[in-house]
Amino acid sequence: MQYSHTDAELVQQPIGYWSWAAFKAVVDRTRAALAGIGTTQPQWWVLAQVARADDVKTRNEVSRLLRNYLDTGPEIMESEIDTTVAHGWITEDTEGRLSLTADGRAFYDRAAAVQDELWAERHAGISEEEYLVTLKVLQRFIHNTGGRAWHH
Repeated sequence: MQYSHTDAELVQQPIGYWSWAAFKAVVDRTRAALAGIGTTQPQWWVLAQVARADDVKTRNEVSRLLRNYLDTGPEIMESEIDTTVAHGWITEDTEGRLSLTADGRAFYDRAAAVQDELWAERHAGISEEEYLVTLKVLQRFIHNTGGRAWHH
């Protein structure tokens, strides 16, 4: 690929713009791919939380964890959980415990394959070492500006 500027020019570029442009490109691509199989990114998050859980999670646990992802908010997360139930991918018992259905497992596996393809696409030509440095630098920017990432 051809970079936008020389190295000397790139070090003068604003991180706010380039981190936003990267965010937008990755999120837009992810959402388009998931829409192509009939789901949303927040629904994927719900499926992944339920499918990968060692212990059964409740609606409240899943909603509390995910509502801060990309500033989704509690109302949207509750609606997205409702949609996964309406699709028949997840069931909810009277105590709010969420379980994956057989259809949900099949759909989760399909969506996980899409996510794996997206990971490979995003990481093409980027070594693990470069990726690690990138994440550490971004976390340092967050720290240096007094920001908070969702996991803090």
